[in-house]
Amino acid sequence: MDAAAGAARLFSARYGRAPEGVWRAPGRVNLIGEHTDYNDGFALPFAIGSGVCVAAAARDDGILSLVSRQHGDAAEIPVAALAPGRMAGWAAYPAGVAWALRAAGYPAGGASLAIDADLAAGAGLSSSAALECAAGLALSGLYQLAVPRGELAALGRRAENDFVGVPTGVMDQLAVMLGQSGHALLLDCRSGASEPVPLDAVAAGLDILVIDTRARHELTDGGYGARWQSCEEAARALGVRSLREAGDGTGPDQLRDPVLRRRARHVVTENRRVLATVQLLRAGQPDRIGPLLTASHASLRDDFEVSWPEADAAVGTAVRAGALGARMTGGGFGGAVIALVPAAVASTVTEAVAAEFARQGWADPAIAPVRPSAGAHRVI
Repeated sequence: MDAAAGAARLFSARYGRAPEGVWRAPGRVNLIGEHTDYNDGFALPFAIGSGVCVAAAARDDGILSLVSRQHGDAAEIPVAALAPGRMAGWAAYPAGVAWALRAAGYPAGGASLAIDADLAAGAGLSSSAALECAAGLALSGLYQLAVPRGELAALGRRAENDFVGVPTGVMDQLAVMLGQSGHALLLDCRSGASEPVPLDAVAAGLDILVIDTRARHELTDGGYGARWQSCEEAARALGVRSLREAGDGTGPDQLRDPVLRRRARHVVTENRRVLATVQLLRAGQPDRIGPLLTASHASLRDDFEVSWPEADAAVGTAVRAGALGARMTGGGFGGAVIALVPAAVASTVTEAVAAEFARQGWADPAIAPVRPSAGAHRVI
């Protein structure tokens, strides 16, 4: 049973009626451009096939009722009582979207939402943004709210930042809302502009493998926020509004603090790697982006210090087994790795990574190819 059908069945079992609709939002893989979004930089994510589905119906009692198959529990709160700090855990994400919509002047009322997913949580594939965007589409659809997709992405970010308390950028929500099949999405996180970039790995004889290392991350544990704060401190020390503006003449090497220097160096060099990757993809040369992916991982490991042992092992093993390049994807401290591999050696790379994890005594990784897919949409 797929997640859409699962959400509809869960809704019927919980609320004793059929939902008015089912909405789906995908997860995302960030091809390159990590920790650049909240620094006004560039990122190159794409939506994937796995995602989160929300079956929903409006209700006239002003209650927001939430149930999740994955979490096995439910939550209820009057929409008029929604405020930061009033809810915690998984339910805070969809509740935060309802709060953000109302705060922005969109009259989202009571609703019953049932949630099912075929996207792993905590794997660095943006399950939280998928949940936010699916809930946002559902509430907008139920109450016929004409919210532009870019604004809905921004409201999802506000929910995560201000309601849940996680200081993220807007890359994930934009990728989820604006993704296109066969394309990555070049995001200029300063202007908010986006542009599709062709990414047809299959036509080039390549696979993009996602390696879920099974090491789970939690962005509310402080590590992510500490990186955000370091970047803000580095920008202030360099006299620029954001690290997007740090470069020739205002480079990271001017920073005396070695930690701030490393953090800024990652952001500056990562922005350059994103633009170089886009240039190669537009030239029809996806087989040449591998070294940029691997360089990104080294920067995240050494300068930004957000990698973890399973990710480092997966990247190194994949490259030695024939991958053209590999890197961690997502905020870090756990989650997934992506590897760009010739299709002919995909099974070899998969077996080598699995063998290395077994040798290390780690849980078996989940490894599967992904393709750029469509963004969030109504299913039923």
